[in-house]
Amino acid sequence: MEAASPARLYAAAVGLLLVAVGVLGFFYGSDLGAPGKVEAALGVLRVNGWLNLLHFAIGLLGLACAGTASRRYALWTGALFTVLAVWGFALGPGDAILGFIPASGGDDTLHLVLGLLGLAAAAATPRIAASQGAFPLEGGRKAPRERSEAGAEAAGEGA
Repeated sequence: MEAASPARLYAAAVGLLLVAVGVLGFFYGSDLGAPGKVEAALGVLRVNGWLNLLHFAIGLLGLACAGTASRRYALWTGALFTVLAVWGFALGPGDAILGFIPASGGDDTLHLVLGLLGLAAAAATPRIAASQGAFPLEGGRKAPRERSEAGAEAAGEGA
């Protein structure tokens, strides 16, 4: 389990939010066809089945990564949502990203906020190198490896 960090908080909170938005979105619009059938949700969002599935899947992934790979989740989710937001703003309301994800002011604003928060959480969370192990020493140094007796004998350092 990872220590508490901004990325871990982001993965858990945004994961929970996206699962909730994905499930609630299905009550408003569950059509998996082209975005021609898009429903208004919560007054500002335009949803269809594809966007609901995207939110739900990324939310579940966030909940799964919250204890193990939260920095990576925050970085990649932040990048994805930032790209979706910029793309959606460029298209304008009524169009669709990749032909099936609705673009609208509310959705794009939500994606931009979640994207920038994800990138900020990833940047604020220190990266622990895999070579440092679970318990690095102060200053990022690794603890020296102890050689086993079998390893010392194999190297010709036996008694």
